[in-house]
Amino acid sequence: MQRAINVKPRGTWQETPYATVTLPFDERHRRRICMTDDKGEDFMLDLANAVLLGDGDALELEDGGVIAVKAAAEPVADIQCVDAEMAARIAWHIGNRHTPLQVLAAGRLRICNDHVLVSMVEVLGAHVVCSMAPFAPEGGAYASDRHEHRHHCE
Repeated sequence: MQRAINVKPRGTWQETPYATVTLPFDERHRRRICMTDDKGEDFMLDLANAVLLGDGDALELEDGGVIAVKAAAEPVADIQCVDAEMAARIAWHIGNRHTPLQVLAAGRLRICNDHVLVSMVEVLGAHVVCSMAPFAPEGGAYASDRHEHRHHCE
């Protein structure tokens, strides 16, 4: 069985992938687990630390090959806000419930489809469209394993 031992972030790899693995959001934060690629072949994800895998990342195999990570389409709710103030207010209410949130362009937000949250944001005045799409929420202030640290108070 092949072993994936490293993650190459999106945009940092050029190799032709050996395979792809398509995963929903809740299956993309992993460290060590047996997985099955989209061709049906098993491989072992064996990382030093848990990593949030993003759409377009690559899992580096022991032999130097890569398996491309794809975000699966899953039930989401796209929230259209009339202005930045509404977007900020709704983002605050969603964050107050510790719910992952993806910021889209032009006053749009995306959450996993949850009828309680959809009702809440509609009461707050937003328009919601439910569909199937990849979900890639913000990592949060402490999810810096994939980003450069910048200390402003040194």
